Amino acid sequence: MDIRERLSGIEVSRRKVLAGAAAGGGLLLAWTLWPRDYRSPLTAREGAEVFGGWLTIGRDGVVTVAMPQLEMGQGIGTLLAQIAATELGADWRQVGIDTVPPAGHFANLPLAAEWSSLWEGWLGAGDEADDWSVGRFARRNDFSATAAGTSLAAYELPLREAAASARDMLTRAAAENWDVPHEQCQVVEGFVIHERKRLPFGELVDRAVEFDPPDPPPLRPDAAFEEPLPGEGDAPTLFPRLDLPSKVDGSHLFSGDVRLPGMVYASVRHGPIGLPELLPVDEARVQGTRGLLAVVKSKRWIAAVAESWWIADQALARLRPQFTGPGALDQSALEAQMERVVAAGEETAERIETIGEPDGYLADPTIVRRYDVAAAPHLPLETATATARYADGQLELWIASQAPAAARDAAAEAIGISPSDVILYPMPAGGSFDARLEKQHAIEVAQIAEQVGRPVQLTWSRPQDMQMAPYRAPVVGEVAATLGAQGQPVAMRTRIISPSWMRETGHRLFDNYVSDAAKRESSGEGDPFVVEGGVPPYNIAHIAVDHVPADIALPTGRMRGGAQAYTGFITESFVDELARNAGRDPYLYRMAMLTGAPRMAECLQRATRLGDWSGATDGSGEGIAMVRMGRDPANAGHIACVAHVSRGEGGIRVRQLSAVADIGRIVNLDIARQQIEGGLLFGMGLALGAPLQFDTGHPVPRTLGEMNLPGLSEAPDILIDFVSSEAEPFDPGELGVAIAPPAIANALFALTGERSYRLPLGP
Repeated sequence: MDIRERLSGIEVSRRKVLAGAAAGGGLLLAWTLWPRDYRSPLTAREGAEVFGGWLTIGRDGVVTVAMPQLEMGQGIGTLLAQIAATELGADWRQVGIDTVPPAGHFANLPLAAEWSSLWEGWLGAGDEADDWSVGRFARRNDFSATAAGTSLAAYELPLREAAASARDMLTRAAAENWDVPHEQCQVVEGFVIHERKRLPFGELVDRAVEFDPPDPPPLRPDAAFEEPLPGEGDAPTLFPRLDLPSKVDGSHLFSGDVRLPGMVYASVRHGPIGLPELLPVDEARVQGTRGLLAVVKSKRWIAAVAESWWIADQALARLRPQFTGPGALDQSALEAQMERVVAAGEETAERIETIGEPDGYLADPTIVRRYDVAAAPHLPLETATATARYADGQLELWIASQAPAAARDAAAEAIGISPSDVILYPMPAGGSFDARLEKQHAIEVAQIAEQVGRPVQLTWSRPQDMQMAPYRAPVVGEVAATLGAQGQPVAMRTRIISPSWMRETGHRLFDNYVSDAAKRESSGEGDPFVVEGGVPPYNIAHIAVDHVPADIALPTGRMRGGAQAYTGFITESFVDELARNAGRDPYLYRMAMLTGAPRMAECLQRATRLGDWSGATDGSGEGIAMVRMGRDPANAGHIACVAHVSRGEGGIRVRQLSAVADIGRIVNLDIARQQIEGGLLFGMGLALGAPLQFDTGHPVPRTLGEMNLPGLSEAPDILIDFVSSEAEPFDPGELGVAIAPPAIANALFALTGERSYRLPLGP
């Protein structure tokens, strides 16, 4: 790869430096395998002590829990605090959270394992969280990324172990004070208790911290959970969200709320898609502008720095920067690129999954359908924002990032310093939907801060945010089935034509490539992430799932819901049509194919009761769909949804969404409900919002208002119920995204008699 395609001229990463530094192969291997000590960056406030690197306990009894994940509205801080409080025996009123910078101590091993094919190095990589290579990579690279619903899987056990150790040490301190066996003591609501004697945590901290942590930690028999009651999905939680009061009163600080002495503000312009390189700019147009401090130029962008963001943005408007490149992307060109790939699909398809012997049964399929899914933007409420201060060779960076270590390292590389010279202050995000896996704004703010010599806050405008965050890829789905005597599929093939968007994401995230280079490196490679959900949860004997890599000009990446956000629509729309063609109730048709899938069957059955299912007769506006998410069916998330739609003023209106989910053990019932509600509304926006198109390299529409997203007045009644389950917890944040579009699409067919093969839904 040409060095000019990298984000800066420094090619050496921390995980590659040993290859050049070692004297020989044997020494290299020995040094690489040598154990490391990955210390926790958690520090105790005055009057408190650290326990296990995960929590601090103060002499005032306050328990503070480390939060290594990005809080972007999903409530992960509350969940982690609840896990610690339950295991420790703390009073919830005395529990808080403290964000921590990326560190090997807080490595997200399950995510590193799931994404191992994206970072696999010269020593290879395993695909299980306890593989040596996964731990080595994740800890050495401070990989604490927040994505793919892995937070509980990554952090519940180590957090429980730290809290259990602290509980044991507090108990020993109290037992020593009372001269009783510590096994006879209990810890409840912030007190260690023995018969009628009790001592609060605060009085025991000084002595407790002197004990050695127990090995192994004495975990309680049950992990944190809340039991759902059928028909009472909205039952209140015992653990209300810790971040709710500050978000209600406005005191919660996001990235855009950072203020530093002498801080200035930057606005930026990037080249349109297909025209990435900045042409010379006539700075005389803004010379003498009051409040304008500097114009900073890079190969692919230009920024203005001023006393206010408005002054900076207006200066850029007057500069009228122009860009050059291969050619601006237009919608017609994008569609032509996709159609060329579709036409060659048979020759370029890569088989990702095979069950049984599908090819023999699908030589002459009974039915073939095509589905078109438009590209989609992330559209978090908060656009990309970061603040940086550079002085004396050291960079301070305030940023909301799902991959903070990658953002830190990219910022350091961009200005030629070591990552150890970057101090990153994690900030919460006002939404993300995986847009904050990207790190371009970290690079830009670092370079601007270095040049202006003052603290600077960079904020992307909404049009810039829509243009620069790689999109959910456009997709063509082709489904073929051979049907049996009862009209049910004997064999089914799903072929997904799409860019290898997860490989692109991996090259940007792990290799620090710019978008064009990431696309080139991914070109022609099959991507298993692109077809996840292509194997339906039904009992079908012969199944094939293919990926046809599409080489298009559009930068693409992961978005909330992953592949299931479109494979769910494709599969469930197809199955609904099969049921209609067979003259069967779509619910009963599905149930007949769920032999061996009791969890899915229970969700589907209960959803029909919750949603008053009546058979989806013609004109009823009633539709049903179901989705299973997760690679392991035993620990997957299951959801079924009944949608009711009707004609109203201004067009079709979604009146009600009734969903039942099985997400294993539920840690916090209220947060689980919030996540599914939010996912349903997000999916509703994907189903009914304006389709994203491109004009001279710019996305159209370019504002939130023009995207036709559901507002409060369009929000349907939402009913949610949960199935009690002893399976491992499954993150519910993406289930609603995947289930809403097919449920609404099938309801629209029941209302109008016309089936949509497009997403957003249209003729």
